[in-house]
Amino acid sequence: MNTPASREGNLIRYIVYFIGYLMVAGVIKLVAKNSPIHIWDLILFATISLMILLFFIYRFNREQRFFDRSFSGSWLSNFGLIISLTIVVTALRICTAWLQSYGKIKFYGFQIAYLQHESVATYWFLVVAVGLVLPILQEFLTTGFLFNYAFRSNTVATAILGIITSGILFSLLNWQSSVPLLVVNALFGAIFAWSYLYTQTMWMPVYLAALNGVILLIMT
Repeated sequence: MNTPASREGNLIRYIVYFIGYLMVAGVIKLVAKNSPIHIWDLILFATISLMILLFFIYRFNREQRFFDRSFSGSWLSNFGLIISLTIVVTALRICTAWLQSYGKIKFYGFQIAYLQHESVATYWFLVVAVGLVLPILQEFLTTGFLFNYAFRSNTVATAILGIITSGILFSLLNWQSSVPLLVVNALFGAIFAWSYLYTQTMWMPVYLAALNGVILLIMT
């Protein structure tokens, strides 16, 4: 029960992490509905999100003791990969925004909510909450903990299945009532998962997810 090798322990832990994520997502939704945003709303968001984020980081780092990682260098050492994936994520996000501007793809739910209650405070809150906090937590759920618990075998088939599953789960966590947006989100999720497997560090998918979230908010 105390190591990632325990199926029962993994299921319980994952449910706990998922509940923590839902707490943060719920607070964000609650705060975003208020116009104007009050200081107590921000304090509530900061408290809950920081608590869950630190809990995720602590638990993930603790579980890494049970794994032998072949990649021991810094993720920043692979500068070419960082630049390449940054360009890919940025280009895909720009293409999606272009299709949205021409009515080919629907807008995200939070984009519509922001346009209905447009304000400077709401915009910056969404940049932090939806552009940074949620993507980071999602990567721990859809990549870090997922591969620790369900896709630990060092085989090509397992890696491919894990990447596909991670992409689908990422899309579900960012649920939209639009099939094209679900596909786009699944593609982003798969890219983030692949970057994790390639670099063997959470810093890469976390960086890419945050980049994707911030660009999405900037182009709203």
